[in-house]
Amino acid sequence: MTQDPGDFHDALADGVAAAVRAAALAAVPFVGSGDRDAVDGAAVAAMRSALAGLAVDGRVVVGEGEKDEAPMLHLGERFGTGDGPAVDVAVDPVDGTSLAAAGLPGSMAILAVAPRGGFLDIGPAHYMAKLVSRVPGLEIDAPVREAIARIAEARGAPVSEVRVAVQDRPRNEAIAEAAEATGAQVERFVHGDVERCLRAARADGDLDLVIGIGGAPEGVLTAAAVRALGGWMQARLAPQSAGESERLAAAGVPLGHVVGLDELCAEPVAVFLTAVTPCDLGPGARLDAGRSWGIGSTEVFRG
Repeated sequence: MTQDPGDFHDALADGVAAAVRAAALAAVPFVGSGDRDAVDGAAVAAMRSALAGLAVDGRVVVGEGEKDEAPMLHLGERFGTGDGPAVDVAVDPVDGTSLAAAGLPGSMAILAVAPRGGFLDIGPAHYMAKLVSRVPGLEIDAPVREAIARIAEARGAPVSEVRVAVQDRPRNEAIAEAAEATGAQVERFVHGDVERCLRAARADGDLDLVIGIGGAPEGVLTAAAVRALGGWMQARLAPQSAGESERLAAAGVPLGHVVGLDELCAEPVAVFLTAVTPCDLGPGARLDAGRSWGIGSTEVFRG
């Protein structure tokens, strides 16, 4: 289901939604400042303060900041009063920090919450290969032309009407070129991974496929939203350096195998986001700064 977080009839859900909103509103004064750390720092402080008073035994299992040394809610950080349900969160106090600092659209505060153990443990992973669509059964390791052909068939439309988004990075160049070679519409983007994945996962979304290597924390956040929206996703950790591979091996995080939504994020799950700068989540969900959106179930908080 999709709804404004204010429609969740649960005090804990309202509290989590308020924490996300507080993070976004704290970041807004720094929009356009050019100071990424000021954007992140304000959001982190506001979210941490708001989460502290919630009646949960909360734990951060996926956070942002390790790879760029930004202010962050760190991996393993505990929050809440310790009373109430045991929950894990995947969180980015500002997804799209560079966008916010530059005064550009597409930046949001976002948090996904599930019962304890509900998220894939990605350890110190920084990068993840992802495939997101509303069309089920697509394979991340198959040639991208096959995914595009299956989407066209499912839509009953020509390939030229299939809309694909690929993050514009050298590591994704071969994928982008292969998609363009099919004649599909290909959107290359620099920032805004989560935003585009939501648009691809929605049943009425205006993108059909997001594919390529991006951030691993964003991948888990995306998985939670895709599950709640009823979309399709496959992923695989994709370390981009020997050092990252070594850290993952030392942490006992398995590499190489493809994971689906059942492994990435178990049910029940809820996702809360608030726009820091205007965000386009697809038809009927274009959010101005400070506007919020929620996805999921209050059953997360029944444990």
